Amino acid sequence: MKTYILKRILMLIPVMFTISILVFFLIRILPGDVISDILGIEQTPENRAILERQFNFDRPVPQQYLMWITDILRGDFGVSLRTGRPILPDFVQRFKVTIELALIASIIAWIISIPLGILSALKRNSISDFFIRIFGLLGVSVPNFAFATLLILVLALGFNYYPPIAWVDFTVDPLRNLQTIIWPALVLGSIMAGSVMRMTRSAMLDNLRQDFIKTIRAKGAGPRLVIFKHALKNSLIPIITIIGMQMGALLGGTVVIEQIFSLPGVGQMTLDAIFKRDYPIVQANILMLAGIYVLINLFVDLMYAVIDPRVTLK
Repeated sequence: MKTYILKRILMLIPVMFTISILVFFLIRILPGDVISDILGIEQTPENRAILERQFNFDRPVPQQYLMWITDILRGDFGVSLRTGRPILPDFVQRFKVTIELALIASIIAWIISIPLGILSALKRNSISDFFIRIFGLLGVSVPNFAFATLLILVLALGFNYYPPIAWVDFTVDPLRNLQTIIWPALVLGSIMAGSVMRMTRSAMLDNLRQDFIKTIRAKGAGPRLVIFKHALKNSLIPIITIIGMQMGALLGGTVVIEQIFSLPGVGQMTLDAIFKRDYPIVQANILMLAGIYVLINLFVDLMYAVIDPRVTLK
């Protein structure tokens, strides 16, 4: 196990290195001139030269990359071109909002999808199975921004309720915090539940057809023992896989939802930086989110051996 973990961690190095190159150089080919945007009507050759030296834009692009990646290895993710503030503290503060949103959305998705997936597999081709499959299809088909807009309209027009938009930290006012985050989490959780439910149903159906399930039933085991201890347990690997993929996608895919519900998360921070051409923030945020995503994948791989003793990690 230790050898496998060490190998996987070493494999992350070239992955992150490749991501850093792609992010840095793709940002550089985007249209627009951030120096001109910052200077505005005060743009002169002298002022422009000062800012280019300050931000190292007067150096060759490969040299800029080497300086940037060297600073990152020392824990310095740079400063904002607009505010001059260090990026890392702002990212950590915004990431607290995004990770809270992603965790609550994931919990909602698990609560909805796994029981529905099991029920759909047990009631295959029944009326309940039909409606559950429709729900799963909607979950993977409806864009999250469309569902969010529809939810806000229903709450406003049907119940005269408007989701609060003033963010309050959980440590300050837990109730107000949950009132703010529960609606965007419900949107993301419902969308995520569609994929997880479909995978749960498929895995359960596959295992319920296996010979070992027939043998266990022939020995007189009760339905609960057969379903939860044997069928569900042997279905967990694909379920865990899709959950890990969805959680990683949630961390980087909350941009639109954070914008709709005015949540001060990483998604909104990155979107604002793109609009303002604040490239250091965009680069740092994408790189850190990519690092978190690959760590989630590593954790999922390690969970395989915990869930299924037949899986050996070498």
